[in-house]
Amino acid sequence: MSTRRILGPINRVEGDLEVRLEADDRQVLSAQVNSPLFRGFEQILHGKHPNDALVYTPRICGICSVSQSVAAARALADLGSVEPAENGLLATNVILAAENLADHLTHFYLFFMPDLARAAYADEPWHRDIAARFRAQTGSAYPEVLRTRAELLHLTALLAGKWPHSLALQPGGTTCPVEPHHQSRIRLVIGAFRRFLEHTLFGDDLEQVIALKSGEALDAWATAHATSDFGRFLQLSDELDLSSLGRGHDRFLSYGAYDDGQPAFAQGTWEEGHSRSFDQSLVTEDLSHSWTAGHPEPRHPFEGSTIPTDMSEQGYSWCKAPRLDGRPMEVGALARQVVDGHPLVRALVAESGGNVRNRVIARLLELARVVPLMEDWAARLRPGEPFCTTTGLPPEGQGMGLVEAARGSLGHWVRVHKGRILNYQIVAPTTWNFSPRDAQDVPGALEQALAGTDVSDTRGEVRIQHIIRSFDPCMVCTVH
Repeated sequence: MSTRRILGPINRVEGDLEVRLEADDRQVLSAQVNSPLFRGFEQILHGKHPNDALVYTPRICGICSVSQSVAAARALADLGSVEPAENGLLATNVILAAENLADHLTHFYLFFMPDLARAAYADEPWHRDIAARFRAQTGSAYPEVLRTRAELLHLTALLAGKWPHSLALQPGGTTCPVEPHHQSRIRLVIGAFRRFLEHTLFGDDLEQVIALKSGEALDAWATAHATSDFGRFLQLSDELDLSSLGRGHDRFLSYGAYDDGQPAFAQGTWEEGHSRSFDQSLVTEDLSHSWTAGHPEPRHPFEGSTIPTDMSEQGYSWCKAPRLDGRPMEVGALARQVVDGHPLVRALVAESGGNVRNRVIARLLELARVVPLMEDWAARLRPGEPFCTTTGLPPEGQGMGLVEAARGSLGHWVRVHKGRILNYQIVAPTTWNFSPRDAQDVPGALEQALAGTDVSDTRGEVRIQHIIRSFDPCMVCTVH
């Protein structure tokens, strides 16, 4: 006999989340993920001047506001055929990377690892040590990470004036020029963050972590660095078999991360062991199971709408269902690293697909990979040269801005008529990952990942929490 359960509200999640499960005595049979808070930024932007998107969209979320700013700026740059200044591109990369890495650090230490310190694991021999290190608010890692995160985000003060909700990110670059003494401080902040990662998280040089190429190499590294926080996670991952939890559709999408002439991490998709190019014209949104009114068939965001309606019988979420060529996709650090072709991540995905363990590993690997890029971008800044290209925007046209936020692929699509926003549509990373079913009743990434989860013992609920947490949901971005 199957039963239905509702999980929610779920703690340590940005925004509101409800998960409805149908399960029997052994496993989850199916899941419905509900984003219960509608916010309506698309309606707010309708009729506004296009530049107002730079003011409003960062307010969608306080923890990934830079990503929203960059997406809006790129959409307007596309609308006006604006070529950003080289310094502006480099500064934007550093600002965005600082926010993304702060989010990765927060996810690991303050969101994911505290679940391993919960009472459900109290009978495990490792529980006392893990609780002392990672218990929410009282673990020894807590003050260290908050201090390190705050120091890293000083970069946004130096390069963007403040964080969050900076107005410095513009279609033509950034409006905070860097003086030579600022450049030195920027490099010192990045260096301090590198030292924290090498001393505390990894217990090893970043370049040694980046060089890991296989599951066997990772296992040997974990044995040699067992007292590092990453080493602790890898040991517990094996103990709890996290590689068997939360496998999704294994279709991965990345818009390409950071703009350095070409993406620092590649754009494209990865499915069934093959990479494919990304065609944004194949992105659609399906409304069939969403509490939004409009067109019955899936449409591209340029032609889409976000109109709230009464809660229809078929709908169960304010979130729409994004699809690429009609298929659900998983986005995030795991998708970025497998699409980019990092050998370790491709080996792990080939072995066990997208799962809880591999999602966490990809985030931590990304911490190691991005810091050297930040060091290079900061060194290439040229004080005294322009940071922003100033230009006007046309009264008619359309543009799109694609960016990789910490949680995955974020897109803004804008249409302008008579100098005003006619339509503005946003598809956020958690919209991809936490989408409801589409008209063919195909579940989104999280709904698929929850199906089959073992709930036969008292740890069933914490397993479900691990799966949800592995996607690092940001629900306020999901429904804007």
